[in-house]
Amino acid sequence: MHEDFVEHSPGNPSGREAFIAHIRAAPVARARLDLKRVVADDDHVVPHHLMTTDDDPRGVAVVHIWRLAHGRIVEHRDVVQPVPEAARVPPGMF
Repeated sequence: MHEDFVEHSPGNPSGREAFIAHIRAAPVARARLDLKRVVADDDHVVPHHLMTTDDDPRGVAVVHIWRLAHGRIVEHRDVVQPVPEAARVPPGMF
């Protein structure tokens, strides 16, 4: 991760050290991440995963958008969506 890493998600800090400290203290540090797919295009890598916790077994669907430069992560965006009851999405979320 580049030291001048830029974070675009509300509430998350930019900067490598601040971002790492934030993630270590965030719920994601105690969550289970089930990777469903990864899409890569030029300098972007986009993993799509299911994040669950003991308190939220249905979880949330997360899409991260990571931009890389010279082998380092320089930027991040994400989209987070609660997973609804299965009956609301008959073909499934993933």
